[in-house]
Amino acid sequence: MSRNAAKGFTLIELMVVVAIVGIIAAIAIPSYQEQVRKSRRAEAVRAIGQMQLDLERWRAENPCYGKSAVSPCATFTASGTYPADPGSDFYTTAITGATETDYTITSMRAGAQADDRCGNLVAKRSVSNGKPIWATASCN
Repeated sequence: MSRNAAKGFTLIELMVVVAIVGIIAAIAIPSYQEQVRKSRRAEAVRAIGQMQLDLERWRAENPCYGKSAVSPCATFTASGTYPADPGSDFYTTAITGATETDYTITSMRAGAQADDRCGNLVAKRSVSNGKPIWATASCN
């Protein structure tokens, strides 16, 4: 081999490396995005759990899960702070139904999570003992 031989990479070698990096990225990026969505779903489950605890605390001090006489509850003077949405950029959590003995809490997708395959998360006190259930059965 002569001393004047060119050093460096050939165009073919660079193209092979770029192709390999492209294949790895094509596999890794969707997997990463799904893990991010999954962590956001865990945040929605946590928010519903917190609202359930807050509602039970509210019910311990008041005769109804609802917050006013407008709800199907008897007239009463509310005591304490009624549970509110814990706040999230990806889910909006709200009490969508409250009676004397039952409640429904819904976490609706929002923002970057709006197209998530699992849909919205719903927890009903009367169904499965209040366990949150996703709209898509494969996510439960």
